[in-house]
Amino acid sequence: MKFKPLRDRVFVKYSSEEEMTAGGLYIPDAAKEKPQKGTVVAVGPGTVTKDGNRQPMEVKVGDTILFDKYSGSKIRIDEEEYLIIREEDILGILEG
Repeated sequence: MKFKPLRDRVFVKYSSEEEMTAGGLYIPDAAKEKPQKGTVVAVGPGTVTKDGNRQPMEVKVGDTILFDKYSGSKIRIDEEEYLIIREEDILGILEG
């Protein structure tokens, strides 16, 4: 299934985290905190400014980003968990 965000929305896949502690204990999903890091899967075309011009998006598909902890809407597609957030909720792009 494909998803195309509108305006200044960004479609993000959560980054996977280790499921085992350093001591060898497995952490159940219910006890895990959701990561604040993800990979951009799709971006909208950008928002329209007051003067009618389109403001292009600063992030692109494939960028690894950090975002606000309680931002966006969570959805599940094909057993994967994704997040739809506004570009303004992105704190930055991880490089390197």
